[in-house]
Amino acid sequence: MIQLVTDSSADMPKELLEEYDIHVVPLTISIDGIDYKEGVDIAPQEFYVKMFNSKNLPKTSQPSPGEFAETFRKLSKKGSVLCLTISSSLSGTYQAACLGKEASGVDVKVIDTWAGSLAHGLQLIEVRKLEKQGKSIEEIVDYLERYKKQSNILILLDTLENIVKGGRLSKFQGSIAKMLDIKVLLHNVEGKVEILEKIHGRRRFLNRALDIIGERKENFTDIIFGITHVDNIRDAEYLKKEIIKRYAPKDVIINYMGATMGTYAGKDGMILSFY
Repeated sequence: MIQLVTDSSADMPKELLEEYDIHVVPLTISIDGIDYKEGVDIAPQEFYVKMFNSKNLPKTSQPSPGEFAETFRKLSKKGSVLCLTISSSLSGTYQAACLGKEASGVDVKVIDTWAGSLAHGLQLIEVRKLEKQGKSIEEIVDYLERYKKQSNILILLDTLENIVKGGRLSKFQGSIAKMLDIKVLLHNVEGKVEILEKIHGRRRFLNRALDIIGERKENFTDIIFGITHVDNIRDAEYLKKEIIKRYAPKDVIINYMGATMGTYAGKDGMILSFY
């Protein structure tokens, strides 16, 4: 069995991590000078409370190469090791994993998923599916390099508060956006995040995301959707219900967004992913 490693930004539900036997190396989140290991020292809901109450944007940092090296050495005794990380355009985690591979002295395959949150997690599920079909680790790596280019990641920002905190937008611009009820829809382009549309009003915002799904793909029979949210189960469940009604996919997974991705998405933010 392939020893499958990921970082904590994949936002995989605990039961799926256990079902697919996935080993997690956590990122670190710093809030008002206090460091926490994502998913270890702080749960998503606890993180949200601290983030909402802080005047400063939380800071994230990748695992050290040493943490990856230790994990790789331990797991290599059980089989071939495959590590999938958050997009290298969003974090230095991929580079840390590559350095960890060199330091470990063992044979490890490291993949930059070009993704984050459950778009990253869906690739982990795909690995186990391919392994069950009898694919070798080399065949799986070749497949993933093609598969990741098919990703559809829609990032739904309900508020621009965290973008203002991060200095990417002025307080005045943020206030105007709030007053006009402007929501921002972003998407992925080769692992990078770019603005797709700006939309007035929550319901129009959600329904536009649903329409885009149909514009991107036709057959959803074997498709799994991933939806993660920052304390916004209401809208996440609405999207799930509408996706099932409109597109009849194989499955829709909903989970809380972890600290790494939640820092950028902000209150009520969501990430919707499919391949």
